[in-house]
Amino acid sequence: MLEQAAASFNEGFDAGYDQAMMRSQHSAPETTRVKPNSGEGYAKGLYDGGEGIVDSILPELEILPEISVRQIIEAGMKQMSSQYYRVLSAAEVARRLNEALDSSSPLSVIRLGDGELLTLAQELVLNMDEVRKEGHFLSYAGVCLPDLKARDMLAASVRKADIVGIPKLRLPNFQPLGFSVFRAHGIDYRKLQLTLSTVNYALHLEGLLGGILAGRRVLVVGNSAPGLSRVLSGRGIEVAGTVAPVEGIHDIPRIMDEIRGHPFDIALVGAGIPAVIITERIASELGKVAIDFGHLADSLASGEATL
Repeated sequence: MLEQAAASFNEGFDAGYDQAMMRSQHSAPETTRVKPNSGEGYAKGLYDGGEGIVDSILPELEILPEISVRQIIEAGMKQMSSQYYRVLSAAEVARRLNEALDSSSPLSVIRLGDGELLTLAQELVLNMDEVRKEGHFLSYAGVCLPDLKARDMLAASVRKADIVGIPKLRLPNFQPLGFSVFRAHGIDYRKLQLTLSTVNYALHLEGLLGGILAGRRVLVVGNSAPGLSRVLSGRGIEVAGTVAPVEGIHDIPRIMDEIRGHPFDIALVGAGIPAVIITERIASELGKVAIDFGHLADSLASGEATL
């Protein structure tokens, strides 16, 4: 799953990495690989991020011959193993989902990617100019900057969610930003039930999704809902209804009112950044099970992925 996550996060935004995840389970797509002839900038970055760090730590008259940076990192990781923090696997998330469905209990599975984290970072971790620069795609994802109300709504949903997906990779706007955002909002990650933010794909790729949806009344929420509902129906899954479109984060009250009008067991929510809040509120306000489904909805609806 590490290579799957790498293929996703290096795209820089949910839509791109989601497509990459569906293209390949085991290798990064060509667009995410840096070519050997990428030039001096690549060589300098490679040095600064590896050998340069080793050079800066070694005493002046000491060298470490025939030992690679990877070997050094592996040795250091072993020393840090007591500080590893395990998150839920896809199989464990699937078990929680099935248990909630069988007992008619509420459960929300949300996912935090760079869009959600940049929204949460506004004026707390990053100033607005930095968020605008890094989050040029946010309007596409449902948030028009500046929007501190959206920031605070997201933070409230993270606190209330049952399972929170976080990025695996330590790219600047992913896992490091995630834990900075948690600190800034006073959210103790040790009190959250964490999984990876690619858990939606893992559930699909590991063959767990069909078992979760079988025999359940499924509500589909988001702009891809009509196409996804046809795919689900074609696989014998009962679609209880569709709610579309979702027009940004401030459309959430209307969407929640529409959702209340449908009888369902589980909701699949593919609606950009608003999906986090909608998913959490389906569980906390309606007592249902909901998954932040992301662009997996688009992949299934288009036929790029199959159930």
